[in-house]
Amino acid sequence: MPRDNMASLIQRVARQARITFRSPAGPAFGENLHRLQQLLDEVRAEDLHLAPRGPSAAAAAAGGGPPWAGVVPPVSYMHICETESFSMGVFLLRSGACIPLHDHPGMNGMLKVLYGTLRIACMDTLPAGAAAVPPPPAAGSGPCLRALFRSRQHYTPASPPCLLSPHTDNLHQIDAVDGPAAFLDILAPPYDPQHGRDCHYYRLLEGLPADVEPPALPREVWLIETPQAADFWCGGEPYPGPRVCL
Repeated sequence: MPRDNMASLIQRVARQARITFRSPAGPAFGENLHRLQQLLDEVRAEDLHLAPRGPSAAAAAAGGGPPWAGVVPPVSYMHICETESFSMGVFLLRSGACIPLHDHPGMNGMLKVLYGTLRIACMDTLPAGAAAVPPPPAAGSGPCLRALFRSRQHYTPASPPCLLSPHTDNLHQIDAVDGPAAFLDILAPPYDPQHGRDCHYYRLLEGLPADVEPPALPREVWLIETPQAADFWCGGEPYPGPRVCL
Protein backbone atom coordinates (compact mmCIF):
# COMPACT_ATOMS: atom_id res chain seq x y z
CA MET A 1 0.00 0.00 0.00
CA PRO A 2 1.23 3.52 -0.75
CA ARG A 3 2.22 5.54 2.25
CA ASP A 4 -0.22 8.06 3.73
CA ASN A 5 2.01 11.02 2.94
CA MET A 6 2.59 10.09 -0.71
CA ALA A 7 0.74 13.09 -2.16
CA SER A 8 2.40 15.59 0.13
CA LEU A 9 5.83 14.09 -0.50
CA ILE A 10 5.94 14.46 -4.28
CA GLN A 11 4.22 17.84 -3.95
CA ARG A 12 6.90 18.93 -1.47
CA VAL A 13 9.62 17.72 -3.82
CA ALA A 14 8.18 19.86 -6.63
CA ARG A 15 7.81 22.92 -4.41
CA GLN A 16 11.35 22.56 -3.09
CA ALA A 17 12.66 22.16 -6.65
CA ARG A 18 10.91 25.40 -7.61
CA ILE A 19 12.49 27.20 -4.65
CA THR A 20 15.91 25.69 -5.27
CA PHE A 21 16.23 26.38 -8.98
CA ARG A 22 14.46 29.74 -9.06
CA SER A 23 17.79 31.32 -7.96
CA PRO A 24 20.60 28.85 -8.73
CA ALA A 25 23.20 31.59 -8.30
CA GLY A 26 21.74 32.85 -5.01
CA PRO A 27 23.42 32.58 -1.60
CA ALA A 28 20.92 29.97 -0.36
CA PHE A 29 21.30 27.64 -3.35
CA GLY A 30 23.52 25.12 -1.56
CA GLU A 31 21.18 24.86 1.42
CA ASN A 32 18.10 24.59 -0.80
CA LEU A 33 19.77 21.93 -2.96
CA HIS A 34 20.61 19.89 0.13
CA ARG A 35 16.99 20.07 1.30
CA LEU A 36 15.78 18.97 -2.14
CA GLN A 37 18.22 16.08 -2.10
CA GLN A 38 16.89 14.97 1.30
CA LEU A 39 13.28 15.04 0.08
CA LEU A 40 14.13 13.24 -3.16
CA ASP A 41 15.92 10.53 -1.21
CA GLU A 42 12.64 9.70 0.56
CA VAL A 43 10.67 9.01 -2.64
CA ARG A 44 9.81 5.39 -3.37
CA ALA A 45 8.07 3.73 -6.34
CA GLU A 46 4.84 3.21 -4.40
CA ASP A 47 4.63 6.96 -3.71
CA LEU A 48 4.14 7.43 -7.46
CA HIS A 49 1.86 4.37 -7.87
CA LEU A 50 4.57 2.50 -9.77
CA ALA A 51 5.40 -1.21 -9.74
CA PRO A 52 8.53 -2.69 -11.32
CA ARG A 53 8.12 -3.04 -15.08
CA GLY A 54 9.60 -1.71 -18.28
CA PRO A 55 7.96 0.62 -20.81
CA SER A 56 4.58 -0.46 -22.11
CA ALA A 57 3.75 -1.23 -25.72
CA ALA A 58 1.51 1.85 -25.79
CA ALA A 59 4.60 4.03 -25.38
CA ALA A 60 5.81 3.06 -28.85
CA ALA A 61 3.05 5.00 -30.57
CA ALA A 62 3.15 7.88 -28.10
CA GLY A 63 6.88 8.41 -28.34
CA GLY A 64 7.21 9.17 -32.04
CA GLY A 65 9.81 6.45 -32.34
CA PRO A 66 11.26 4.74 -35.41
CA PRO A 67 9.05 3.63 -38.28
CA TRP A 68 8.75 -0.01 -37.27
CA ALA A 69 5.41 -0.43 -35.52
CA GLY A 70 4.46 -2.50 -32.50
CA VAL A 71 7.93 -2.47 -30.93
CA VAL A 72 8.17 -1.55 -27.27
CA PRO A 73 10.61 1.36 -26.86
CA PRO A 74 13.71 0.78 -24.76
CA VAL A 75 12.82 3.79 -22.60
CA SER A 76 9.65 5.73 -21.85
CA TYR A 77 8.98 8.96 -19.97
CA MET A 78 6.18 9.97 -17.61
CA HIS A 79 5.84 13.74 -17.39
CA ILE A 80 4.97 15.09 -13.93
CA CYS A 81 5.44 18.85 -14.13
CA GLU A 82 7.49 21.61 -15.74
CA THR A 83 8.16 25.29 -15.10
CA GLU A 84 10.65 27.72 -16.61
CA SER A 85 13.16 26.73 -13.93
CA PHE A 86 12.85 22.93 -13.81
CA SER A 87 11.17 19.82 -15.18
CA MET A 88 10.33 16.60 -13.34
CA GLY A 89 9.32 13.18 -14.59
CA VAL A 90 9.96 9.45 -14.45
CA PHE A 91 12.04 7.42 -16.91
CA LEU A 92 11.24 3.70 -17.30
CA LEU A 93 13.90 1.43 -18.82
CA ARG A 94 13.52 -2.07 -20.17
CA SER A 95 15.93 -4.70 -18.93
CA GLY A 96 19.26 -4.10 -20.65
CA ALA A 97 18.20 -0.71 -22.00
CA CYS A 98 20.72 2.12 -22.23
CA ILE A 99 20.27 5.88 -22.35
CA PRO A 100 23.39 6.69 -24.38
CA LEU A 101 26.09 9.10 -23.26
CA HIS A 102 24.60 12.59 -23.46
CA ASP A 103 24.98 16.06 -21.99
CA HIS A 104 22.89 18.66 -20.16
CA PRO A 105 24.24 22.04 -21.32
CA GLY A 106 24.19 24.61 -18.50
CA MET A 107 21.84 22.46 -16.44
CA ASN A 108 21.63 20.97 -12.96
CA GLY A 109 20.10 17.54 -12.51
CA MET A 110 19.04 15.02 -9.89
CA LEU A 111 18.24 11.35 -10.44
CA LYS A 112 16.64 9.03 -7.88
CA VAL A 113 16.23 5.31 -8.61
CA LEU A 114 12.70 4.07 -7.85
CA TYR A 115 13.19 0.38 -8.65
CA GLY A 116 15.79 -1.82 -10.28
CA THR A 117 19.50 -1.16 -10.64
CA LEU A 118 21.16 1.46 -12.83
CA ARG A 119 24.80 1.70 -13.81
CA ILE A 120 25.60 5.37 -14.32
CA ALA A 121 28.82 6.55 -15.96
CA CYS A 122 29.60 10.24 -15.33
CA MET A 123 32.01 12.52 -17.18
CA ASP A 124 33.10 16.17 -17.18
CA THR A 125 34.08 18.14 -20.24
CA LEU A 126 37.59 19.57 -20.10
CA PRO A 127 38.50 23.10 -21.25
CA ALA A 128 39.65 23.52 -24.83
CA GLY A 129 43.40 23.12 -25.04
CA ALA A 130 43.57 21.04 -21.85
CA ALA A 131 44.39 17.81 -23.68
CA ALA A 132 47.98 16.67 -23.37
CA VAL A 133 47.71 14.32 -26.35
CA PRO A 134 45.96 14.63 -29.74
CA PRO A 135 42.75 12.69 -30.43
CA PRO A 136 43.18 9.10 -31.67
CA PRO A 137 43.20 8.39 -35.43
CA ALA A 138 39.71 6.88 -35.16
CA ALA A 139 38.34 10.39 -34.71
CA GLY A 140 38.65 11.09 -38.44
CA SER A 141 37.51 14.59 -39.34
CA GLY A 142 34.70 14.84 -36.80
CA PRO A 143 34.86 17.31 -33.89
CA CYS A 144 36.28 15.78 -30.72
CA LEU A 145 35.78 16.60 -27.08
CA ARG A 146 38.22 15.90 -24.28
CA ALA A 147 36.53 14.71 -21.09
CA LEU A 148 37.30 13.35 -17.66
CA PHE A 149 35.64 9.96 -17.10
CA ARG A 150 34.97 10.45 -13.40
CA SER A 151 32.98 7.45 -12.23
CA ARG A 152 30.84 4.44 -13.04
CA GLN A 153 28.62 3.33 -10.17
CA HIS A 154 25.57 1.21 -9.48
CA TYR A 155 22.49 2.92 -8.06
CA THR A 156 19.47 1.24 -6.44
CA PRO A 157 16.45 2.57 -4.51
CA ALA A 158 18.65 2.49 -1.40
CA SER A 159 21.21 4.83 -3.01
CA PRO A 160 21.18 8.61 -2.54
CA PRO A 161 20.27 10.69 -5.59
CA CYS A 162 22.82 11.02 -8.38
CA LEU A 163 23.61 14.72 -8.86
CA LEU A 164 24.96 16.64 -11.84
CA SER A 165 25.81 20.31 -12.29
CA PRO A 166 26.69 22.44 -15.33
CA HIS A 167 30.37 21.58 -14.74
CA THR A 168 30.45 18.29 -12.81
CA ASP A 169 29.11 14.92 -14.03
CA ASN A 170 27.24 16.81 -16.77
CA LEU A 171 27.68 14.00 -19.28
CA HIS A 172 26.36 10.61 -18.32
CA GLN A 173 25.25 7.23 -19.63
CA ILE A 174 22.54 5.23 -17.88
CA ASP A 175 22.19 1.43 -18.19
CA ALA A 176 19.51 -0.81 -16.68
CA VAL A 177 21.21 -3.80 -15.03
CA ASP A 178 19.62 -7.22 -14.42
CA GLY A 179 16.02 -6.21 -15.06
CA PRO A 180 13.81 -3.18 -15.69
CA ALA A 181 14.47 0.03 -13.80
CA ALA A 182 12.90 3.44 -13.23
CA PHE A 183 14.13 6.74 -11.88
CA LEU A 184 12.68 10.09 -10.91
CA ASP A 185 14.44 12.83 -12.85
CA ILE A 186 14.74 16.58 -12.20
CA LEU A 187 16.46 18.88 -14.71
CA ALA A 188 16.98 22.57 -14.08
CA PRO A 189 16.36 24.43 -16.24
CA PRO A 190 14.58 22.10 -18.71
CA TYR A 191 15.99 21.28 -22.14
CA ASP A 192 15.27 24.16 -24.54
CA PRO A 193 17.04 24.14 -27.94
CA GLN A 194 16.04 27.76 -28.59
CA HIS A 195 18.08 28.80 -25.56
CA GLY A 196 21.10 26.58 -26.24
CA ARG A 197 20.00 23.68 -24.04
CA ASP A 198 19.74 20.88 -26.56
CA CYS A 199 20.74 17.27 -25.88
CA HIS A 200 23.90 16.04 -27.62
CA TYR A 201 25.02 12.41 -27.83
CA TYR A 202 28.60 11.16 -27.68
CA ARG A 203 30.64 8.00 -27.88
CA LEU A 204 34.04 7.10 -26.51
CA LEU A 205 36.86 7.13 -29.05
CA GLU A 206 39.24 5.24 -26.81
CA GLY A 207 39.22 1.57 -26.03
CA LEU A 208 38.15 1.86 -22.43
CA PRO A 209 37.09 -1.65 -21.33
CA ALA A 210 33.41 -1.98 -20.49
CA ASP A 211 34.21 -3.38 -17.06
CA VAL A 212 36.54 -0.57 -15.97
CA GLU A 213 35.74 0.49 -12.42
CA PRO A 214 37.49 2.54 -9.75
CA PRO A 215 40.35 2.76 -8.94
CA ALA A 216 41.00 2.86 -12.73
CA LEU A 217 38.87 6.02 -12.79
CA PRO A 218 38.99 8.99 -13.09
CA ARG A 219 40.66 8.95 -16.49
CA GLU A 220 40.87 11.38 -19.40
CA VAL A 221 39.12 10.21 -22.57
CA TRP A 222 38.26 11.51 -26.03
CA LEU A 223 34.63 11.75 -27.13
CA ILE A 224 33.04 12.41 -30.50
CA GLU A 225 29.55 13.82 -30.98
CA THR A 226 27.19 11.41 -32.75
CA PRO A 227 23.57 11.39 -33.93
CA GLN A 228 21.01 9.74 -31.70
CA ALA A 229 21.43 5.97 -32.01
CA ALA A 230 18.90 4.26 -34.26
CA ASP A 231 18.08 1.68 -31.59
CA PHE A 232 17.37 4.28 -28.91
CA TRP A 233 14.19 6.27 -28.62
CA CYS A 234 11.91 7.35 -25.82
CA GLY A 235 8.18 6.75 -25.72
CA GLY A 236 5.64 8.59 -23.59
CA GLU A 237 3.34 7.19 -20.91
CA PRO A 238 0.79 8.78 -18.55
CA TYR A 239 1.99 9.49 -15.04
CA PRO A 240 -0.14 7.48 -12.58
CA GLY A 241 0.93 9.13 -9.34
CA PRO A 242 -0.40 11.99 -7.21
CA ARG A 243 -1.05 15.24 -9.01
CA VAL A 244 1.47 18.03 -8.57
CA CYS A 245 0.26 21.64 -8.52
CA LEU A 246 2.63 24.60 -8.80
